[in-house]
Amino acid sequence: MASEQAKDAKANEKIVGEFQQLRNEQRNLINNLNTLEMDLKEHKTVIDTLKSVDPDRKCFRLIGGVLCERTVKEVLPQLTENKDFIERTISIVMEDLTKKGQQINKFKEDHNIRIRGEHMPTEEQKSTEEKKQENRNVLVSN
Repeated sequence: MASEQAKDAKANEKIVGEFQQLRNEQRNLINNLNTLEMDLKEHKTVIDTLKSVDPDRKCFRLIGGVLCERTVKEVLPQLTENKDFIERTISIVMEDLTKKGQQINKFKEDHNIRIRGEHMPTEEQKSTEEKKQENRNVLVSN
């Protein structure tokens, strides 16, 4: 009997470990997405600024930690290309994030995992919530 409980405990620890791994992967994807969105915003700001500048004007670009002198007409196409690449990468990361969320939800359902703070509403709570929703669109005046 004690060995069965030990096996169950180890199995539960393994399931929790796998779940935490999935959640960490999801957090990493979110962090990458936030970084990419900030880079995209910076690229858009620089591109918008350079569009209104003389194409032969001197500008500087940081490439691999080295500040390089270029002209606006040389830098603008490169920035636009980088912006397009970042947008494509964001869409790929969003798809990966959606897949990871679905994978986590499936894992939770398969292993009957409930997270603290999440609660399953009882039938009584569901009916109370439905009544509140029904009354939500009512206007009362004096």
